[in-house]
Parts: sequence; C-alpha cells; structure tokens
Amino acid sequence: MRKTTNLPISPARSTARGKRRTAATAGAAVAAAALLATAVTTGQAGAATTSTTTTTSDAKALGLGAKEKLVVKDVVRDADGTVHTRYDRTYDGLPVLGGDLIVHKSASGTVKGVTKAVKATLAVPSTTAKVTPATAERAAVKRAQADDSRRAAADGAPRKVIWAATSKPVLAYETVVGGVQKDGTPNQLHVITDANTGAKLYEYQGIKTGSGDSQYSGKVDLGTTKEGSGYTLTDADRGGHRTTDLKGAESGEGAAFTDDDDTWGSGAPDDPQTAAVDAHYGAALTWDYYKNVHGRDGIAGDGKGAYSRVHFGHDYVNAFWDDSCFCMTYGDGQGDKAPLTSIDVAAHEMTHGVTSATANLQYSGESGGLNEATSDIFAAAVEFNAKNDSDPGDYLVGEKIDINGDGTPLRYMDKPSKDGASADNWSDSVGDLDVHYSSGVANHFFYLLSEGSGAKEVGGVQYDSPTADGSKVEGIGRDKAEKIWFKALTTYFTSTTDYHAAREATLKAASDLYGADSAEYKGVDSAWAGVNVKP
Repeated sequence: MRKTTNLPISPARSTARGKRRTAATAGAAVAAAALLATAVTTGQAGAATTSTTTTTSDAKALGLGAKEKLVVKDVVRDADGTVHTRYDRTYDGLPVLGGDLIVHKSASGTVKGVTKAVKATLAVPSTTAKVTPATAERAAVKRAQADDSRRAAADGAPRKVIWAATSKPVLAYETVVGGVQKDGTPNQLHVITDANTGAKLYEYQGIKTGSGDSQYSGKVDLGTTKEGSGYTLTDADRGGHRTTDLKGAESGEGAAFTDDDDTWGSGAPDDPQTAAVDAHYGAALTWDYYKNVHGRDGIAGDGKGAYSRVHFGHDYVNAFWDDSCFCMTYGDGQGDKAPLTSIDVAAHEMTHGVTSATANLQYSGESGGLNEATSDIFAAAVEFNAKNDSDPGDYLVGEKIDINGDGTPLRYMDKPSKDGASADNWSDSVGDLDVHYSSGVANHFFYLLSEGSGAKEVGGVQYDSPTADGSKVEGIGRDKAEKIWFKALTTYFTSTTDYHAAREATLKAASDLYGADSAEYKGVDSAWAGVNVKP
C-alpha cells in the first residue's frame, strides 16, 4: 500500500521530471599563475570548510569571461594535501544555475584539473528580460496547481538567473512555488522559465522526501542539555542539534521537548517522546558516521547542527529534508502509529543536506536519481556503522517503518526492481523515471561494488544480485565503497552529474584513494558495467 507521492525514501510520482543530461567533466590541467588562496582549517582527509568569498582572479585564471565571478561553496583537503575547491558562479551579477565547477590543486598549489557542470561558454545576448516576472510567476503557479498542489502561491517574486544546466545558457526566471503537495508534504516547486519566451525550461522539487526508549532501536544513549530544572533534546556534542515537537502542526520550528529526569520515551508510539528519541538518536548516529568515517564535521562541514521536527501533521506517511530550514521533518505514519524515524530514514534525510552542501545534485532526471541514491547509500552505511542489535545494518531501505503495510522494505539495493518500479540497470530512458526509481541504478552499483553479484547472506539477510550482462562482479567491501562514493560526491560530482559522469567521477575517486591499477579501481569499473553504465 503506497500512500505517498513525494517521499525521499520511497517510490513516488514526482512533479519533477527531466531528460538525461550529460554532465561534462573537464580534466585537463589549467595553466594559471594564481588562484584564490583559500584557507582550509582542518587537516583531516575529507573534511571541509566553506567561504562566501567572491573572486574574479579565479575566473580569469580559468579562462572565464569578464562578467563571470566565482563564489567558494565548499573546500575539501585530501590526506596528501590536494585541495578541491567547489565554486558557484555568477554572470553579470546574476546567479548561474548549473554553472558550478570544482578546481583541483596539488599541495604545492599547482592546478591538476577542473571539473565543470557544463562546458558551454557562459554568455547571453542580454540580461534584460522580455517576459515580466509576473507572467513567469503565474505560469509557475499554474504548473504547481496542475500537480494537485493545494494553496499554491509563489514564495516571493521570481528571481532572474542564468540557466546553464543545458548546452546553451539562457536568461531565465526561477520561481519557487509554495503551498502543500497532494500528500500533505510542504511544496517547494522550483520552476525555471525562459525570460525571453516564457517557455518552461525545467522544474524540480526543493523538498527532498528522509538514554531513551526508542520504537525501532531499543534503549539508546542521547545527547541532551540541562536547562533550568530539567533537560532538553539538544546535543551540545554535535553542533547543538536539537529535536522539537510540532504537535501535529505543519509549520514552525516546534516546541522543545523537556524532561525532568533525562529519561526519555517508552518505546511506544503513543508516547510523544518516543518518536523524538528515534529521531534524535538517528541524527547523532549520522553526525558520528560522517565525522568518524569521512572527517566531515556536521552536515554542512561547518560544525553546526541541524534540527529535527517530529509529529508533523496527522496520518502523514512521509519524511523530508528542507534546505530552507536546514532540518529534517518526520510524520507519524498511518494512524499516527508508525513514525518514520528509523535509523536509515534519519540518515537518508540528513544526507540530503550533505548533498546540498556539496554537489547539490539537481533533483530531477539522472542527477535526481543520484541524489536519492546517495541518501540511500549513506543510510545503509550509517545503519551498518551503528551496530545496533535492534536495527542491524542491511541493504534494505525503510524495512522498519512498514509503509507498504506488508512488512516489506521500500527499496532493495541488491535488486532494485523487486519493489516493482525501480530500475536495476541504466538505459537512455532512466532519466524519465521519478528520482526514487531512477536511483535504483546507483543503489545496485553500490551493492555490487560492496558485496559482488550472485546469491549470498550478509548479516543474516539473503541477497541475490544480478548483473545487466550476466558478468560476475567481485565486491571490494562496503567500507571502501563508501569512501569512494563520498570522495566522488564531494570532489567530482557537480549539480548536473548523470550516470556516465558518475562512473568517471567514482573511477577518479578510486584512483585517488587506491591507485589507477588497484583492485578497487577495477572493481568500480566492473560494478558500473554490471548496471550497464559503460564508456
């Protein structure tokens, strides 16, 4: 029984659809005398700091036009001193959507290469629009209404942008339409409209639909803070991450949970604290995983916590990440008896935040499938890393929350098509699928890379993973597969990366980590071939 239409952890019919786009990767060395000297304050591999410095020197050094500027978004330093600086771009003062790029520099400052979202020269005839903002706004609102959104209205005036995610840059408007999607999820439909013709160029959904007694994980330790005569669910050891109670509301930050004796929940869903225990615990596990395994200090890499809101609405069978509040939100499920707060759901939602802060994969088409798969991949990784006896690690997604009503999980990483809709392998039409279905290609790749093909048992769960061409794939181990995917996400993926570009990015990541002649590199190549992603 499928109740949701925009759930990031379950199959759905999304409003955002897109054709396959080729994310171009430029790896040639760039001869540049001086690029921005960005301070990186951590020595841990994979850790990151960010800056909002805008610079023209980098743009000139990279051969960009005089009207272009680069804004530092994220910086990652490898163990060998290599620095990967991710930039957003502006043109004549306008944001460039799809114009992001990454500069890779050696420890000595030599530019080793540049990864670009698009190769196209960034130029438009004029930044004066022929279509009025009001016209673009009306068209965007009508688009949301056509998807049965309720109370659809623009969240502010359309902003003028350069749309560069396709081969030809276009002057455009970006309109964000709010309201409520038909399943009760808040709406953040981004509609890109040609500012000269009024034609819709693209659209995507901004809402990415993922000691106490918990419902799913048993008795767990929690990070809390003494306030007044009691305690709150505020985790000072993890950037001040907090968990709040919406009490059935569908907006706002929610009220603080308080407890006099610092013993939370009962394990039963009718205790309001129980869902909070699961959500708070899952957030802590996710924070610890990224920090201890990948050296990333918090979701945005800045040491600051996000926050979790539980008890959203009533009978709301969904969970979602929202960049605008930098928060996770959880419904209580059918009959308000099955909160969507299991470990893998919490990790899935927080990982949307990591993706947003790094590659910012567009939430439509193949890049959207990679976005969803990234959340599934690290949800599994966090679950395995947690070593919780009540919810042991597996390659199943959402197996605890029983959204289907028959005890089956939402998704299967060893053979995604077992859910009835997800793609096992790549085809030239996979980008037309909803992102929760197209994610199957990357989920299958990750399983093959970790465990290999064929029948086997992992942690007491039986799997049987096929390959597209019948070939045998030998796994390299989950720990190495996680590191390769994280490396690719944070240093080589861009906003428009598709499956073929993801193959190249993960091969580069494997080469960086283990060498171009390594078994790990060959394993990546073999696993991609196993899902029909080939050169």
